[in-house]
Amino acid sequence: MNGKAASGEAAQVATRNRLERGRGALGPALELVHTGRAPTRAVLTSELGVTRATAGAVAAELEALGLIRVEPGAAAGAQGRPSHRLVVADDGPVVLAAQVHADGYRAALVGLGGTIAATAPGCETIDADPAQILGSLVEAGVELLEQTGRRCVGAGLAVPSAVAEPEGQALNPLHLAWPVGAPVREIFAERVRAAGLAGPAFTGNDVNLAALAEHRHGAGRGSADLLCVATGHRGVGGALVLDGRLHTGSSGLALEVGHLTVNPEGRPCYCGSRGCLDVEADPLAFLTAAGRAPGPEVSLLKESRELLTHEYDDPAVRAAAAELIDRLGLGLAGLVNILNPDRIILGGLHRELLAADPERLRAVVADRSLWGRSGGVPILPCTLDHNSLVGAAELAWQPVLDDPLGALAG
Repeated sequence: MNGKAASGEAAQVATRNRLERGRGALGPALELVHTGRAPTRAVLTSELGVTRATAGAVAAELEALGLIRVEPGAAAGAQGRPSHRLVVADDGPVVLAAQVHADGYRAALVGLGGTIAATAPGCETIDADPAQILGSLVEAGVELLEQTGRRCVGAGLAVPSAVAEPEGQALNPLHLAWPVGAPVREIFAERVRAAGLAGPAFTGNDVNLAALAEHRHGAGRGSADLLCVATGHRGVGGALVLDGRLHTGSSGLALEVGHLTVNPEGRPCYCGSRGCLDVEADPLAFLTAAGRAPGPEVSLLKESRELLTHEYDDPAVRAAAAELIDRLGLGLAGLVNILNPDRIILGGLHRELLAADPERLRAVVADRSLWGRSGGVPILPCTLDHNSLVGAAELAWQPVLDDPLGALAG
């Protein structure tokens, strides 16, 4: 073999090796762009630890798959060379995200980056048959796909119940009229398949998914040990994200914080105990403490938020807020002692309670927790609208993030 031929073969081998390394980096690269941690090709090169040529090939491959766009960027400085910007494709694939809660349900199409591309009007009637509700959600998603013409690559569902693994059963849909142990994952997957939608279907607890979304796109970014506590329309839930992954325990039932006792002489709880966080710090508890009867026109969460926003000067409303803040603070202090998180984020009505009197809540947590006295843990509001929906989408996007080529080949 002459020198020229040998040189040509060596170049081809080098090219193949670079492509193989690049394809192995497609998933990590897509996750970096998806979560906003690689806004430019220069940052992508650094984060992946590859050459500039390999990073360029990876970005080009993701662009060819219709997942991202590579755009010209501004120079870093007078002597700097422009670094191309990396953004998710606004006309790329989407996933169907669905959420069920005590006061209704909603379907949406969600793209990479946690961007909600389209939503169907939320329904306020929850049927006692989960198959009926989940079928309606999938139908709403199909309509959105027909209207937008987008490609669907998966589906995710958020439910207000612990979801047992590996069966995917809703073990405690206490605020829904669904049967205990309803096989929601199986039902949802069947409805998705029957509708002819591509990609796998997933189901998870709504607060777990809210925490996952906030960790990737919102108030939890950068946290290694993130604790999320939230009240939605009814009840209180919690979630823990450790090193970027949800901690769900041995069978998916971890962080049922709603059943921490914060008032032994308090209201009876659906679980059979008394004074659980679930019934001492949710919207119904707030309205009851404020002396307001829940109205049928709007959801309990919306009614509570409006009361805090527009009538906080009312002594009864202010006293009710203080009572719930103290109960919530006791629960958070216990969790801080056990889990030692580096950040706490609060969602639902708890976000408004934090805004109403942040110093009171932080003082209760600091006074009642061992670690709070040594400097405290940051307590922040969740920042994403519809974070459980976005979290449901994260479940559906995960196979694409793990293996873009393999997931989209089907």
